[in-house]
Amino acid sequence: MKKSILLALIVAFLSFAANAQTHKVVIQLNTSDTLVWHGALKNISNLQTALGSSTQIELVAHGSGISILVDGKSTQKAKIAELAASGVLFKACENTIRERKIDRATILPQAGTVPSGVAEVVLKQEAGWAYLKY
Repeated sequence: MKKSILLALIVAFLSFAANAQTHKVVIQLNTSDTLVWHGALKNISNLQTALGSSTQIELVAHGSGISILVDGKSTQKAKIAELAASGVLFKACENTIRERKIDRATILPQAGTVPSGVAEVVLKQEAGWAYLKY
C-alpha cells in the first residue's frame, strides 16, 4: 500500500514537472517612437508578473529602434537597468550599429549585441519562442 502511494506521488510529481512550462518571448523593436518604447517595457514587466520570473525575455533592437539602447538617446535607461537586473536580455543589432556608425561604447552596458537583429528574431522563433513586434 505504501509503495502504491509513493509510486502515485512520484508519477504525479513527474507529470507536474513535465507540464511546467518555461515561457520564452522574443520582442522585436524597430521604431524610434519613445511612447512605444515605454509601452514595450511596460509589457515586459506585465509578462514577468503574469507568467513568473522564470519567463525568458529578450528584446532585440534594430533599425530605428536601436536608439533605445544608445546612451544619450534612450529615454528608458532606468527601466532597462531594472529589467536587465531581473533577467531580461537586451540585444542591439550589429548591422544597425555599423550602418548607422554608432560608437559601440555608447551602447548601454545592460545590452549585448547580435550580428543581425532580424536573424536573431527568426532563430528564436524557430526555437519555439513567442514573438512580439513593436
